[in-house]
Amino acid sequence: MSGVMEHVDVAVPIRTAYDQWTQFEEFPHFMEGVQEVRQLSDTMTHWTVEIAGVKREFDAEITEQLPDERVAWRSTGGTQQAGVVTFHRLDEGNTRVTLQMEFEPHGVVEKAGDKLGVVDRRTKGDLTRFKQFIERRGQETGAWRGSVDRPTP
Repeated sequence: MSGVMEHVDVAVPIRTAYDQWTQFEEFPHFMEGVQEVRQLSDTMTHWTVEIAGVKREFDAEITEQLPDERVAWRSTGGTQQAGVVTFHRLDEGNTRVTLQMEFEPHGVVEKAGDKLGVVDRRTKGDLTRFKQFIERRGQETGAWRGSVDRPTP
């Protein structure tokens, strides 16, 4: 497994940043390579992505969600990916968004891209575009304030 961790500071309150992140169907507006995300239920999403010319589809399950704090997920079947995004209040109008992911690169192109730091740069770019998206709007496009408790082992 490979991993990446990046963060960005956004000039919006923590609730605004968190609420926007829960709007998974908006991800194609700021995430490179994400063509579509469909919310299937409160805890399941279906992703269509294209990376290095390779199109993949997979489902992801929200494994933990705490309003204004964190959203964690893992893929189910096929593409192996897991991650967590956390939200930290810097002050009244500023929030740090930290994204940590683990993934299994497939094929020669993805493995080479991982070694060259392509995923790190893409993740940083996605967070920068998220910053621009939410700061330009000044408010979230929607919100889901429900909680998903971490499964007990």
